[in-house]
Parts: sequence; structure tokens; C-alpha cells
Amino acid sequence: MTGETFPDDLLQLQERLHRAHAEHRAYLAALPWSVEPLAGWKRGERFSSRGDVPASRGWSDEQKEAVDRMCAEIRELSIAVVDHPHWASVPRDIVVNAGMRLKKQTRPIEAGDVAEAA
Repeated sequence: MTGETFPDDLLQLQERLHRAHAEHRAYLAALPWSVEPLAGWKRGERFSSRGDVPASRGWSDEQKEAVDRMCAEIRELSIAVVDHPHWASVPRDIVVNAGMRLKKQTRPIEAGDVAEAA
């Protein structure tokens, strides 16, 4: 069953889930490192191996709400993928492998993937 084809709506759901995860990671990367305002510290204090850590102004209420919305979307998409009727037709002993193939098939191509393929 390695050549399994997935229903279009399941492929679209998984692609949306990949995009939602990527948007969430990118949004979090742009936010201050601490949700709440917190003083920074110098290398060697608080067992920091990262070097100096600047103070964090924390997240605004709007940023917290945006993160909550993104998490809710990821949760809903994850449930939709897992509960899709297609999985009822997949033998239980290969459902995990089929799920991994779905993720790999729908994963967006990244710069590192292109270099490896060349």
C-alpha cells in the first residue's frame, strides 16, 4: 500500500495543517521570548548557556489572542485530519505509516529539501 492515494479533501486538510504550523512557528519566533514581562540576565547568571538574555517586554493582549487563535486552528485541523473517514478504510497495522506518508506527501518543499534533491 505504499502507492496509496489519499482523498483530495484529506490532502487539503493536511496541507492547511502544515501551513498553520508554519505560520504559528513564524509568529512565535517574532514575539518576545517571555509571555509576561521579565528582566533579562547576563551570561553565567541563572545557569544561562545562551549568553546574555535581554529583558522581555512580554506579549500584548492582541498577541496572546492571536497565538490562542492559531492554536485553536491547529487543534481543529488536527482533529479533522485524524477523524477523516479515509482512515476507517486503512488497515490498523499500517495506519501510522499511512499517516506519515500523508504528512510527507503534503509537506511544503523547503530550501534544504531542494539542495538534497539536486
